[in-house]
Amino acid sequence: MARLEEIVRFLDSELRTAEIPDAEPALNGLQLANAGDVSRIAAAVDFSAESLAATARNGANLMLVHHGMFWRGRQRLVGPAYERIKAAIRADVAVYSSHIPLDLHPTLGNNALFARELSLDADGTFGRYRGVEIGVAGGCDLPTTELVERVRAFSGEFRTTTVATPMETSRRTRRWAIITGAGADADTLDEARERGVDTLIVGEGPHHSAVQAIEAGIVVIYGGHYATETLGVRALAQHVSDRFALSHVFVDVPTGL
Repeated sequence: MARLEEIVRFLDSELRTAEIPDAEPALNGLQLANAGDVSRIAAAVDFSAESLAATARNGANLMLVHHGMFWRGRQRLVGPAYERIKAAIRADVAVYSSHIPLDLHPTLGNNALFARELSLDADGTFGRYRGVEIGVAGGCDLPTTELVERVRAFSGEFRTTTVATPMETSRRTRRWAIITGAGADADTLDEARERGVDTLIVGEGPHHSAVQAIEAGIVVIYGGHYATETLGVRALAQHVSDRFALSHVFVDVPTGL
């Protein structure tokens, strides 16, 4: 057993929750309390009815999530939104959410861990957002098709299809950048061009990001929003479990995207 308040203090400090900017709906930090004790931790990418039910089935009463309870922003607590909160309170499950603070963490973050998963060595950060850089970047000399296959092998474990913008089979990647989740947008692609990035690895992006990338001579590899953001919550749960001598479980609820 550990006290929820002690775990929250530890997480807030480790993730610099109060310091890192984020979109308002992220509401990083403790989003729902429980009765006060934590016996087991569950990690999940998303707070959802399915991930919550799996948390309870696994005997966990603290959820660490990347996309929290209020991701849609302000909403009425009716229908499915009410049912999720009712189920969490009935099961005495606390919810702690960390979005950008977890994305950019140097050792527990989605981006650093995804680079390591792809056997890429980062030498800097990338992806400007309100004074911080969310992603990572580095140099290499690899066939771009090999990078696509590495992403495909990883994301396929989560029933996610990897796609990439068109390229010559002989193309080589010299400078790459990673931003997990919804990492491909107009600003990110402009930044990639400015900073000499020839291959951008992301979770997902709008259709126009592919058009913009082709025109800029950049290859974008889309590995899936869900798959590319499974790493951070799993590492965070392990980290907290080690610190407080608790068991933990990863609740895998793929979206296919």
